[in-house]
Amino acid sequence: MNANKENNAVELRMRLKARRAAQATIDTNRGGLLIRGRLYTWLATTITRLREEGRPLPRHIAAFWSMPEEPQLQPLLRQWVEEDGYQVSLPVVAQPGAPLEFRNWTPETPMREGQYGIQEPLGDRVAAPPDIVLVPTLGYTRQGDRIGYGKGYYDRTLAALKEAGHPFVSIGIAWATGDLSGEDHDPQPHDVRLDAILTDKGWAVPAPTL
Repeated sequence: MNANKENNAVELRMRLKARRAAQATIDTNRGGLLIRGRLYTWLATTITRLREEGRPLPRHIAAFWSMPEEPQLQPLLRQWVEEDGYQVSLPVVAQPGAPLEFRNWTPETPMREGQYGIQEPLGDRVAAPPDIVLVPTLGYTRQGDRIGYGKGYYDRTLAALKEAGHPFVSIGIAWATGDLSGEDHDPQPHDVRLDAILTDKGWAVPAPTL
């Protein structure tokens, strides 16, 4: 990426973060609840359909530990583990610049602050390949392009998962303020498109089909 494009990307991320920060607390609380509800309903409906069709059911969800300014997923992750019996994992930066590792998580798992200030599960229990990957998303297009935080970890991780050949779907979790419609944004060659994007206003890219 040349200097001009890099500066534009930095400025775009700053604008997206400012839009996100300008939201009222009541709206973010309500929006987080709506995102969790839609995600739960999508998965429950999908499970019912797959069971009726006699097809394999997804069991492993690679999620992420929401930062305070992101839609809060933690209550849903707890419900998935404790009530629904899903395997949930969280990402760990095991080696700088390498794809993320997903390590098993339950509400009892000890946590620590990782390299970028994000909580990571302690221990070495690397999870099995995921069936569903939830991706933190700062900005997005209606075609599934994603802007993250600029480190490239999820692009490398999704590319590595695709190369490994295990089928999965990727779902971006974003605020509707991250919509890039009208913005001057060109995806980079290394960017990996998401299969779906869910926001507080609904599915910005339609829910995936397993």
